[in-house]
Amino acid sequence: MLNTHQQSDKKALFWFRRDLRIHDNHGLSYALNHYESVFCVFVFDRNIINQLKNKQDRRVEFIWRSIEALKQSLIKQGGDLIVLDGAPNSLIPDLAKQLKVQTVVTNHDYEPYALSRDNQVETQLKDLGIQFLTFKDQAVFEKNEILTAQNKPYTVFTPYKNNWLKQLSSQHYTYFDGPTKHFAKSSSLDYLLPSLTDLGFIETNLTTLKIKAGESGAQELLNEFIPRMSYYHERRDFPGIRGVSYLSIHLRFGTVSVRELVRQALQLDNKGSATWLNELIWRDFYFAILWHFPHVAHGAFKKEWDELVFENNPQLFNAWCSGLTGYPIVDAAMRQLTQTGFMHNRLRMISASFLVKDLQIDWRWGEAFFSEHLNDFDLSANNGGWQWSASTGCDAQPWFRIFNPITQSEKFDSEGSFIKRYCPELKDIPPSKIHAPWLLSALEQQQYHCVIGHDYPAPIIDHKIAREKTLARYKLN
Repeated sequence: MLNTHQQSDKKALFWFRRDLRIHDNHGLSYALNHYESVFCVFVFDRNIINQLKNKQDRRVEFIWRSIEALKQSLIKQGGDLIVLDGAPNSLIPDLAKQLKVQTVVTNHDYEPYALSRDNQVETQLKDLGIQFLTFKDQAVFEKNEILTAQNKPYTVFTPYKNNWLKQLSSQHYTYFDGPTKHFAKSSSLDYLLPSLTDLGFIETNLTTLKIKAGESGAQELLNEFIPRMSYYHERRDFPGIRGVSYLSIHLRFGTVSVRELVRQALQLDNKGSATWLNELIWRDFYFAILWHFPHVAHGAFKKEWDELVFENNPQLFNAWCSGLTGYPIVDAAMRQLTQTGFMHNRLRMISASFLVKDLQIDWRWGEAFFSEHLNDFDLSANNGGWQWSASTGCDAQPWFRIFNPITQSEKFDSEGSFIKRYCPELKDIPPSKIHAPWLLSALEQQQYHCVIGHDYPAPIIDHKIAREKTLARYKLN
């Protein structure tokens, strides 16, 4: 697919997807360095956005605002952004033909739908005599770049990580740049940006949540995180404090380069930055798992775990989705997700374990719910996280290890500050009693203005009983 011969007097079309930035963009840099005129396009892909049930989707607004910012940046550089709405497999070849370009350039995408879409686009472009070049941009290592000594994909994280670190050199986090004078604009095209309403969506609470889109939003967050990165290893597990980077949505849509994050971590070179780098390696690992084992998108990595039979009680599932399980740390986590589109990583593990191993509900139900609500939803990472929690994945939590929601709550939100933020009905309960409020006496419930079963639900299951049921279920498989 890749042909690197010089094209100094020719035209290219760069297709933005999950790389919504000008700086340190591998494919864009290649186009600017090898072509005299580079046109830019983004497509609101109807094959994806038509599947979104909620027309008030924060991700669509985030993309829209990032596109708006990207368009302004390109205009300042003498170019512009063509924004299309429809099916890319027909729109991209049609546009390439209309602009009379020799090449369409873009960056790799690894998800099953994206691979199928890109194959269709490449085939149609070939019929038109137009080449299709794609580049590695959203991962540090991809596909077959990190393999075992037997040339097989890794299925356990730690040896993968060790090899990843061993192979890492400056070429893997090099900065990609290109002469912006080659940005072009066609006088025959309409460059108007469709509104959110035109796309069939409405504004969300993105602005209220202070989630800033685009490259500048990512840079602002990164600048704020760098001084905190040194303490990342100590603070990242506590949802009540500002311990994480909050950059995941920017990584997801490529408003920041993963190479920039690697550079920052290596430059700092301490325990906090090493732990942060570890998270970026997990991201590559899950990309690789999806690439080598595409069946994980539909079922268990370890196929024998597809035989697991879950109870799948819809009422329990709805209580979990609504943050009404009676377990405060789980409820606060689920409310954070539905109200903001963000969920702290420690809470993802707690709420996922609770759904599968306490409520006896199929992990795919939870995976689908997260995929609808997470701002930073990424198929590979979401799937990897859920399979880890369900003990069906490649690098799974052992099935006999089951998170206790009360001890997790006591350990990671000891003062109950996070719980009180999202479960205000518990605000008057002291820290020592907030993690299991059903144990309050009737008098205490009156005293703390929280009557269990009235102001806040009683637990929908007993963790101890649920744990025994799960152990029996997994043992039988």
